[in-house]
Amino acid sequence: MDQFFVNTKHAILEILSGFLPEWLVTFKSVMISITALAVLGPLIMMYLTLIERKAIARVQNRIGPNRVGKWGLLQPLADGVKMLTKEDIVPANADKLSHFLAPILIVAPALLIFAVIPFGRNMSAVDLNVGLLYFLAVSSTTTIAIFMASWGSRNKFSVLGGMRAVAQMVSYEVPMVLSLVPPLLIAGSLSLNSIVEAQADRWFVFTPWGFVACICFYLCGVAEVNRSPFDLAEAESEIVAGFHTEYSGMKFALFYMAEFMNTFSTSALTATVFLGGWQGPFLPSWLWFFIKTYALILVMIWFRGTLPRLRVDQLMGLAWKFLLPMTLVNILITAFWYFAGAPWNWIVSIVMVIVSFMILTFLNRPFVPEKRVYRFSE
Repeated sequence: MDQFFVNTKHAILEILSGFLPEWLVTFKSVMISITALAVLGPLIMMYLTLIERKAIARVQNRIGPNRVGKWGLLQPLADGVKMLTKEDIVPANADKLSHFLAPILIVAPALLIFAVIPFGRNMSAVDLNVGLLYFLAVSSTTTIAIFMASWGSRNKFSVLGGMRAVAQMVSYEVPMVLSLVPPLLIAGSLSLNSIVEAQADRWFVFTPWGFVACICFYLCGVAEVNRSPFDLAEAESEIVAGFHTEYSGMKFALFYMAEFMNTFSTSALTATVFLGGWQGPFLPSWLWFFIKTYALILVMIWFRGTLPRLRVDQLMGLAWKFLLPMTLVNILITAFWYFAGAPWNWIVSIVMVIVSFMILTFLNRPFVPEKRVYRFSE
């Protein structure tokens, strides 16, 4: 079952190699991978919207979309038709080029990231030896597209949302990268497939340093994709809709598509690096991968349905005052774990994690002004 898609692709290429030149066979192999990823990205986005709307409706004691198709399964198609037929309105004073290019530039990296994600055993489009570095480099370019959209709209709310997004994404990229250092030290490779294979005996999340790194990376990932409670760039109650206020129709749909594809890729990378990726008993490897990824996506949806939006100072303070020092300490914990033997590596690592968490929590406790009781004599 694991090899079904791989064997199908190889069979097609073997048939073609009999009567086509080698360069054309290679080109067709690349095109097969590109086509699969180009179809997978929008399909994931379409039905993630349905899953989120259904889950949020249950949290809020509602039913959710259930009119279009059986159980509402065709609702994403209806939404797609609606977006395609809506009028594209461009503000008169907007920078037309930036306004037009921003939605395209934000979708391209979201699709390119899929190329290195191992969806199962031998099921990655490209097995780069620097796959993790590629993921981080490509995903960081969305910051440019978001600021282009805000600046090109010539709208104060959009610019404010874009500046918030840039500050937020740049801030959270620092602890995000540092949280990936421990698994790289243990696996000894930047290849995502090698990192998955290094977890054959134990998933990284089941170690003290791996648990801390997983939580830090996941929270940074939620902030990177502007999901609740980190959605200050799109705060409807404050700045209308943030950086995409002046977008409508299919251009707005492209922003929506990029957000959901980035949500999937962030959850997929968390599952790959910390939860063993496609590792698991009995079930096919690709099914294990999707189970873990969608479990993490449901946690993001749970965040949106239950947690209030953070203030700007709380959001920036979490990144610089808590997550950044915690990830730095976690690198030292990982180094001790690697060189110390059992059971001392477990005992000391757990103690260091607990003490570090308590100290940082104490240092970042909210300031509560002292209450003064006034008497009539005063």
